[in-house]
Amino acid sequence: MTAPRDTPASRRVRANGDGTVYQRKDGRWEAAGYVLAPGNTRKRVRVYGTTRKEALAKLTEKIAASNRGLPVPSAQGSVAAYLTYWLENVAVHHLRENTHIRYTACVHRYLIPGLGKKKLTKLAAKDVRTYLNQLRTTCQCCERGIDTARDEPRCCAVGQCCRKLLSPLTLTYIHSVLKSALEHAVREDELPRNVARNVKTTTPRPRRFQPLTATEARQLLQAANGDRLHALYELALRTGLRKGELLGLHWEDLDLDGGTATIHRSLQRTRTQGLTVLNTKTLASERRIALPAECINSLKIYQERRQEERQAAGTGWTDNGLVFTTPKGRPLDPTNLTRRFRRLLHKAELRTIRFHDLRHSTATLLLEQGVDLIVIKELLGHAHIGVTAGVYAHVRLRLQRQAIDTLGNALRPTGNDPDDPPAAAVVR
Repeated sequence: MTAPRDTPASRRVRANGDGTVYQRKDGRWEAAGYVLAPGNTRKRVRVYGTTRKEALAKLTEKIAASNRGLPVPSAQGSVAAYLTYWLENVAVHHLRENTHIRYTACVHRYLIPGLGKKKLTKLAAKDVRTYLNQLRTTCQCCERGIDTARDEPRCCAVGQCCRKLLSPLTLTYIHSVLKSALEHAVREDELPRNVARNVKTTTPRPRRFQPLTATEARQLLQAANGDRLHALYELALRTGLRKGELLGLHWEDLDLDGGTATIHRSLQRTRTQGLTVLNTKTLASERRIALPAECINSLKIYQERRQEERQAAGTGWTDNGLVFTTPKGRPLDPTNLTRRFRRLLHKAELRTIRFHDLRHSTATLLLEQGVDLIVIKELLGHAHIGVTAGVYAHVRLRLQRQAIDTLGNALRPTGNDPDDPPAAAVVR
């Protein structure tokens, strides 16, 4: 009996529904199979890899997603169909809820009305650039009928256009959402390239902020003496923690004896869950910081007062482990904290600033004291030092001016230095 020959890897028989895998003439491996497509139909997809294992893994992943009921977008479909698929089946698993809500609003308000009817495979960089230029010069009050929806129209609907244009920051955001969506299509082999990446947009100017000066910061802390949340304001101004990081801080995150705090949570309000504790904004935001002595003292005082509040609340107390809570132990709403902060500014007779400007104040004051930029980056939890350097560029320019003036004073001749050359005699 003749022994059967080994079947070549490219001709192995696979089970029905598993697709086919074979090597192309150019050396690449191609895998093809049927998956679920929009409209409850099935379509044949092809994926490629440098090895048989890589191509097979890509195909298996697509078939597995199809078996879970997730339709694979058709590259022959419209941009609107693909963006809808991307939002509902891809972005929702990788974004925070609030970020996904903003992405959804951006897609349905701008991208689908402007580019949705185009075929995904025929979308070109020129189409993206043309639409962004159109958005840049289009009055949104006219385009979206904002004035028409008012009880008494007062501008665009009565022929007096208010020229409500989108800000450069909003245009950059729209562009970035489209790039993210098309990038997924490229990774899924639905598109050969991301045409949105070939479109260059102007870099928006950074938002202006008005950090507190050293005198104003001392004035604020003095006004906060006796305030129930004095420890929170101390932490915000002396460590630069974000509002969500402050409100999401747990007692187990604090080491008052060692003088450190571990930052790895943030309190956010979401549409479905209300006030909830989530992970920090980015992985770089997870950090361990040193606590100033003033913060340690104020936290210990706050801890004692909180025990009194707990006894007074009795059975109405909510124990959730959070450091900063309401008098009954419930999480502090970020909006309510903003209101309290504005009242504190008014009490201190200071100009109105955002709560987030306390974070900017921390970084600005540290820079002006000559603290190294990398130390400030680690304290603030920025992902890259370029973010720190870019946001606080105005402070660095001010420090450069001070350095130049200092050098100028050093180079100015005094007339008393023996190393200075003698002044030339005046010849009459």
